[in-house]
Amino acid sequence: MTSITSVELNYLVFRYLQESGFTHSAFTLGYEAGINKCTIDGSLVPPGALITFVQKGLQYLEMEANLSNNDAEMDEDFSFLQPLDIITKDVNQLRQMVKEKRKNIQKDRIKDRDKDKDKEVEREHEGERGRIREKERTEKEKEREKEREKEREKEREKEREKAESNKEREKQPEELAYRDMVLDQVDKDVARHEENGTLAGPEPMDIATTSTFASHDACEIHSSEVTILEGHTSEVCACAWSPTGSLLASGSGDSTARIWTISDGLFKSGGKNSPLNVLVLKHVKGRTNEKSKDVTTLDWNGEGTLLATGSYDGQARIWTTTGDLRTTLSKHKGPIFSLKWNKKGDYLLTGSCDKTAIVWDVKAEEWKQQFEFHTGPTLDVDWRNNVSFATSSTDNMIYVCRIGETRPIKTFAGHQGEVNCVKWDPTGSLLASCSDDITAKIWCMKQDKYVHDLREHSKEIYAIRWSPTGPGTNNPNQQLVLASASFDSTVKLWDVEQGKLLYSLNGHRDPVYSVAFSPNGEYLASGSLDKSMHVWSLKEGKIVKTYTGNGGIFEVCWNKEGDKIAACFANNTLCVLDFRM
Repeated sequence: MTSITSVELNYLVFRYLQESGFTHSAFTLGYEAGINKCTIDGSLVPPGALITFVQKGLQYLEMEANLSNNDAEMDEDFSFLQPLDIITKDVNQLRQMVKEKRKNIQKDRIKDRDKDKDKEVEREHEGERGRIREKERTEKEKEREKEREKEREKEREKEREKAESNKEREKQPEELAYRDMVLDQVDKDVARHEENGTLAGPEPMDIATTSTFASHDACEIHSSEVTILEGHTSEVCACAWSPTGSLLASGSGDSTARIWTISDGLFKSGGKNSPLNVLVLKHVKGRTNEKSKDVTTLDWNGEGTLLATGSYDGQARIWTTTGDLRTTLSKHKGPIFSLKWNKKGDYLLTGSCDKTAIVWDVKAEEWKQQFEFHTGPTLDVDWRNNVSFATSSTDNMIYVCRIGETRPIKTFAGHQGEVNCVKWDPTGSLLASCSDDITAKIWCMKQDKYVHDLREHSKEIYAIRWSPTGPGTNNPNQQLVLASASFDSTVKLWDVEQGKLLYSLNGHRDPVYSVAFSPNGEYLASGSLDKSMHVWSLKEGKIVKTYTGNGGIFEVCWNKEGDKIAACFANNTLCVLDFRM
């Protein structure tokens, strides 16, 4: 008899967690169970395999309970059982339940036959009643014809009254002109409210789903404005534009990163990118799709000359723009979840499932300092300046660290769930964080407690981003705002001075994984598992462009000019949208 091994069961559970969006649980199980070492070919395991496997088992037990010495009964009286009964009772108890159900079915059939006889008698009586009703219908039809004649007479009377009324109206042009003017003003007021998207009530900034989709067709991006980038053989988890050129980097579960050259000429022809415009950065020799080599994160240095990638194998790699592997950085003992260059470009920061963060000296090609403060996997890291940074973890904690210091220079405790993301504002004075505890928080170095506790989402918050606006940015006269993306399918914009909600952008139908501000701070792109990317105008609080692909979206990003947006999809592709308003 065939049996399932613990390794196979672990893999099925791992895949179930991945497919259900329990990313951190999947990472932890994969790490502790050594999924990367198993010999199972993931491409042969279909989606939903664990659910299918459990259902097959339940169906087998159900079939076994229904079988008796006389198999002919089964087709006729197959009895469905509840899953809880199948799991908690043995086969003999289940067979007894099936017998009881069959007895009840037989009783029901006898009742049904009696009902059929009653119905036959009823049909005979109905036939007699039908003939009587036919006579009544004929009489009623005659009555109706008389009524119609009366109605026609009334209509003629109304026509005569209308003619008289028209004569009267000609005598009163001033009254009519005034009335028309009033009606016209009302229409204008209504039109103005509709145009502004304002609704009656105390929260005019809250953008309802209905108004968001009112002009959906009008703002749908045409295929001629979209370039599809194909080549990856697994989901594309990360993407990033070079800060200085037309290069787009992508990282995938197929053990490769890719550097695509995106020229304006692509949009004139539309369609797919040719293989000549891409460099493949292989993270493993030989076959791809090894789960231990997933490229989980990537980041360009400030000059756009080097690309760093973080992988599930715990190694960070640094590549040139020509696709050459320059450095491999090995010290982590678990997958790298986050990786960032400092502004100067001399240090690289990595955060790992091994609970640590490491600062690497890029020129010396070695680790400078390892920070071991968290008690759970490090989920995100972000530089404050060239020598200090923040880290967040599944242990609910945030630490601010500095190179050369052996203890955190600041500890932020306040979240009640895993802290998914941390981001410093453009000046490095405020730190934003978001968590599975359904809150985002804003912190500053002058106090231990959070400055603002942002509590308007109804599910886990996956990502946060600061706008490139306010003091110290290229857009100093615009207000600094914070965007948060949540599993509740919404994106929310916050006034960081007041700690209050500015907008709730309700255009998606599934969890939102990524948000990105345009370089001028006027637009926000959002990508969701509902396969759609929306571009919102922050002045109007509404969708101005939208594109729907063929897979969930994991990340969206703008190029430095703000005229192209990239998105990476679960169906192994990227797309680049031409954005000009």
